[in-house]
Amino acid sequence: MDKNYKLLAVFILLALVQIFIPAKMIIDSEDVLNTGVEYKFKTAPVDPTDPFRGKYITLRYKDNSVEVENKSDWLSGEEVYVVLNLNKDGFAIPKYISKEAPQYKTDYFKAKLSYVNSDISNRVRIIYPFNRYYMEENKAKKAEEIYRKSQSNKKHVAYALVNIKNGEAVLKDVLIEGVSIKDLVEKETID
Repeated sequence: MDKNYKLLAVFILLALVQIFIPAKMIIDSEDVLNTGVEYKFKTAPVDPTDPFRGKYITLRYKDNSVEVENKSDWLSGEEVYVVLNLNKDGFAIPKYISKEAPQYKTDYFKAKLSYVNSDISNRVRIIYPFNRYYMEENKAKKAEEIYRKSQSNKKHVAYALVNIKNGEAVLKDVLIEGVSIKDLVEKETID
């Protein structure tokens, strides 16, 4: 009987751990969405042959590189902390990157370096951790068409709305001309 109780206790413990981990991830993301600072990141056109994979929009960002003092100090794939600045239009741009989390009060998020330029510039490219916007499966095809059309029209401004808190970043929405892509899919039109 003792063996059965031990197995039951282990089973219950494993079940609780399996529930706790995803619940913690959801709670942390909700905390960032509810209390984090909201930033707009301007998106850039995506290769039209692969803008979607499954049920999400693949996002690429216009301002995704930063100048560093010595590019030999940085490696592709390295985890970095991106400190933000706002451009004149109110869009978030990387101010600088650091190998350690900033100690003073500033908004930053964790990311990875895509590559270090091999030319004479001292620029490194950043892979933003919020490059997938998940959609309902039945709306994904229409969203793909709307997003692709907006990116081919120079007059349309598309951007991601991202909440940032303590190094964590959560993608909240994708907007085209200030309108949520979810609403545009419902309307099924864009100029």
